[in-house]
Amino acid sequence: MILKGFQEERLDAEAIRMFQTLSRRTRGDILTMTTLAGCGHPGGSMSSVDIYLMLTSCANVDPNDPSKPDRDRIVISHGHTSPAVYAVLGRMGFFDAEEAISTFRKAGSIFEGHVEHRIPGIEWSTGNLGQGLSAGCGFALSGRLAGRHAQIFVAMSDGEQTKGQVAEARRFAKKYALNNVTVIIDYNELQISGSIHKVMPQHTKALYLADGWKVLEADGHDPKALYQVLREAVHTEDTPVAILAHTKMGQGVPFMENEVTFHGKTLNAEQYRAAMEELGLKDDLDRYRKLRDGFDGEAGSGQSAIRNPQSAIVIDTGVPRTYAPEEKTDNRSAFGNALMDLGGLNCGRTDRTPIAVLDCDLGPSVKTGDFGKAFPDYFFQGGVQEHHTATLAGALSKEGIPTFFADFGVFGVDETYNQHRLNDINETNVKLVCTHVGLDVGEDGKTHQCIDYIGVMRNLYGYRIIMPADPNQTDRAVRYAAGEPGNFFIGMGRSKLPVITNEEGAPFFGGDYTFRYGKADLVRDGKDAAVISMGGMLYRAIEAGERLAEQGFSVKVLNFSCLSAPDVEAIREAANTGVVITYEDHNVYTGLGSIVAGVIAEQGLRTRFKRMGVAEYGVSGTPDALFRIYGLDVEALVEAVIEEVGRR
Repeated sequence: MILKGFQEERLDAEAIRMFQTLSRRTRGDILTMTTLAGCGHPGGSMSSVDIYLMLTSCANVDPNDPSKPDRDRIVISHGHTSPAVYAVLGRMGFFDAEEAISTFRKAGSIFEGHVEHRIPGIEWSTGNLGQGLSAGCGFALSGRLAGRHAQIFVAMSDGEQTKGQVAEARRFAKKYALNNVTVIIDYNELQISGSIHKVMPQHTKALYLADGWKVLEADGHDPKALYQVLREAVHTEDTPVAILAHTKMGQGVPFMENEVTFHGKTLNAEQYRAAMEELGLKDDLDRYRKLRDGFDGEAGSGQSAIRNPQSAIVIDTGVPRTYAPEEKTDNRSAFGNALMDLGGLNCGRTDRTPIAVLDCDLGPSVKTGDFGKAFPDYFFQGGVQEHHTATLAGALSKEGIPTFFADFGVFGVDETYNQHRLNDINETNVKLVCTHVGLDVGEDGKTHQCIDYIGVMRNLYGYRIIMPADPNQTDRAVRYAAGEPGNFFIGMGRSKLPVITNEEGAPFFGGDYTFRYGKADLVRDGKDAAVISMGGMLYRAIEAGERLAEQGFSVKVLNFSCLSAPDVEAIREAANTGVVITYEDHNVYTGLGSIVAGVIAEQGLRTRFKRMGVAEYGVSGTPDALFRIYGLDVEALVEAVIEEVGRR
């Protein structure tokens, strides 16, 4: 319809007529699919649809090759306007428009209630408002690292501008000169509860200007004006640009216009007929209803579904470091050293995929600082902006750049769960590394002692959870995660740990040891009881086993470093002793103990079982003092084993 890349100075009369025709037809598609489904968001879809038409028509996107690497990226932040997105992409030939209209929101259809990234032309699954600009920043950074020169368009609602993550993303985009990012805001001045000026007063234009952006305004329903501001935006090279596109909710149907009721309310049959008459379109509802009734929702058609392929990832994970028994260090330092190795092997090389590292003002503590100094082009400092940084990590990683996001547990897990959930839905490649977990955080007290990291992250189906036991296993786990596609969570405490050794005194996780996800480690064998532990508690479990041996007890000690894939056979062998005790620096009700208990129950294993973990929020104090106070020190474990063996 229009020359790609906003190259023409202005739209000609023919292009404007074609745009207006498509605008009217896509509005009909919106009303048909939402009325047929009996749910959806027609009002905002009709105010945004002209924006989507202009972007899809003029951006460098191709319905015949929707995943081409050098394409522009269009991110839809307000994912509830999916009817408009599907209507436009269908009319533009990205998929069968009739399939989208007839199966919208029906079980088994890919055309879900909020935009879904597996559909051609959609880059990022959204719905949780306020995350789209962060994702756009991630796409912009990935293009920079890969040497691609594409425009990033982020379509947003006006109501979501009050969310704090939007402000975080604005500042980040300006700091890192993401000048190929254009935000276009559907400024209809209405949200669910009414006027945006009453629900929560905001000064959108002033805020973007204050953060150093260029701000343009236009009538969001005038194709000529809309084209001009978008063209000016993409030709602005010295700053990111925000466009306020003044629109009307329900635009095109007089009785719907500026009526907030239609934000999330569909038309009844009578209203639908009246609306289609206003638009000069045929009432085709009965035909589409027959198509919908004939759709096999159990199987799902799947004809339009794709996976946006990530670029080929080639990571050299290098030779693992081995820390000697006399080298007492912390797992976070081992993580930082592994990052340095990975950076040297992969960053800045044409035959390798670089890694990116993200930090939130905690470099000295999470040990990303040295990487930042050595590889500044691959290190991004987000400041105290965890929500934005989590989403940024997801979008950046989805574009073929394995991304490490390091943070404290309370921020990287508890504070940003929603962002990681959306990353998981988008099938990203994030390596979330959280230090300072558990009571091991010590003197910082209960607000910083993250004791729910496993329980929280196990809710995410695509994240693999690793709790390494010492610096050697940490090194190997980090390298493993870097080389494997998909999302990982690697957790570790704050304290320095002894190197775990075998019974001959050599590093257990050194030498020929290879980290295998889902495989438990038999660190000590025994027949009277089994202690299953993880992370920084393992060396205490070994010490308890040694003390018990002096009293005549033979105790099996197992290391469970992989918490989302329990080693069932290892648990079965542990149960054969007749006593199983889990020992963890984590909420006793949601961590390792609950995982092992689930396996014991499902497998019908006959054994005594006891969970030892954190049963309440901790106070300030040294880790050793806290473990003693809360019954998790070595002495408490020794007593528990003796007691359970006696009851067997």
